[in-house]
Amino acid sequence: MLIPGMTDDGASTLLFLPLAHVFARIIQVACIQNGVTLGHTADVGRLLDDLGEFRPTFLLAVPRVFEKVYNGARQKAAAGGRGAIFDRAERAAVAWSRARDGGRLGPLGRLEHALFDVLVHRKLRAAMGGQVRWALSGGAPLGERLIHFFRGVGVTILEGYGLTETTGPAAVGAPGALKVGTVGRPPAGTSVRIAGSGEIQVRGPQVFRGYWGRPDETAAVLRDGWFATGDLGTLDADGHVTITGRLKELIVTSGGKNVAPAVLEDHVRAHPLVSQCLVVGDNRPFIGCLVTLDPEALPAWLAGHGRPADTPPAALTDDAAVRAEIRAAVDRANRRSRARSRSASSSCCRSTSPSRAGTSPRRSR
Repeated sequence: MLIPGMTDDGASTLLFLPLAHVFARIIQVACIQNGVTLGHTADVGRLLDDLGEFRPTFLLAVPRVFEKVYNGARQKAAAGGRGAIFDRAERAAVAWSRARDGGRLGPLGRLEHALFDVLVHRKLRAAMGGQVRWALSGGAPLGERLIHFFRGVGVTILEGYGLTETTGPAAVGAPGALKVGTVGRPPAGTSVRIAGSGEIQVRGPQVFRGYWGRPDETAAVLRDGWFATGDLGTLDADGHVTITGRLKELIVTSGGKNVAPAVLEDHVRAHPLVSQCLVVGDNRPFIGCLVTLDPEALPAWLAGHGRPADTPPAALTDDAAVRAEIRAAVDRANRRSRARSRSASSSCCRSTSPSRAGTSPRRSR
């Protein structure tokens, strides 16, 4: 069982991940084995409408889906003049969740959490169908604050980690042993170790036997039954796995500093205006990033900042207010990454539309 409640009477989920991906396939098989009511939708643009109609009891998604639910709710609240209320509700949810991990929440904090559950949190649950209590997120890190936020709202998100070569999960969070910021422990029968290079290696019955017709590639990643994933990570004393980046994606600056780009990218991408973020800087003295604006988030932002509703993303790349927003996102990413000794000494950011994705931080191609 991968998801709590999967064997409960009336369990259901709406699957909207590509069925060509191992994550979706393994969940689909698990649902059939456990008699779960399984729905499918291919139109992600209608996802919130479909969730409201289908009303699943648990969800499987990539981090971007949860980010969009959060960003959409935050923007809607701001557009309706309730941005301050949403911010307080967010702080109350995060504080409540952190208190469950060993902190202390006083009577005022509990009262505040109950109040905002009525004013804000239940509306967020309703946006996901009203019955979701558990969710599994995979494919990329979600971010600790969003996990705490959703748990405080009433939806506990478990993070998982796996590859096609491991037939799905190599590690997954569990309700009784949830450690926010990790992807959980290996399932029964699976072993995980960290090589001297920091690479995560996996061994178990679900690990593949090799690439068809590619013996050299197979020999490069399978050694004595251990699969070299190419991912960087750590393993704590309790067996929880933390993903820190990709071995081949490490950026080495001209000063010799190693930077895992995924950490910075995930923090920048958490901003409501950001769709995608690409960190660059190999053999350069600084780390920079290319950013694309989220077209779904623009209408609310344009309305709130007195800009014409038909303003295209390309026209905003030099907008002072947009650049200030992106700069704030980059600064926040640097602060959070420095806390883990993973950030560069400086960051440059160029806010772009997809049509200008080839533009460098200094506007040269």
